[in-house]
Amino acid sequence: MTHTATTVPAQDGPLGWLRRAEAWLDDKGKGAWIAAMVLGFVFVWPVGLALLAYMIWSKRMFSCKSRRAHACGIRHESFRAARAAARPSGNSAFDAYKAETLRRLEEEQDQFEAFLERLRAAKDKAEFDQFMDERSKRAAEERATDETAGA
Repeated sequence: MTHTATTVPAQDGPLGWLRRAEAWLDDKGKGAWIAAMVLGFVFVWPVGLALLAYMIWSKRMFSCKSRRAHACGIRHESFRAARAAARPSGNSAFDAYKAETLRRLEEEQDQFEAFLERLRAAKDKAEFDQFMDERSKRAAEERATDETAGA
């Protein structure tokens, strides 16, 4: 994912650096705001408190207004789709079809998970058998070495 830097014209006023810092944090996303707030609390607690108040007041804490807003939209869409799948449509034929399709998909998912479990078990057994074979070969070699040394 590429990010384009937010262009902020140079500010001559005494608060120009604040605007540049705000634009920089906005460009980095909500995580940068939270990190700045935590660091503010750690080093100078009034700064952290001021950042928290500003984030709440400007709605940066609870909204998806960053450049990474598509992630919030994706989450919203998946929740909306899950809610839509759970509620009835009002058409009994479609609801029966949907219920049968969901049941079939859940059954296929269960079968696939069982298949993956069998694969894992087979792999584990093969690795264990290989370990036991190597162990028995080492034990046989040690017995042969002991017999030749003792003779």
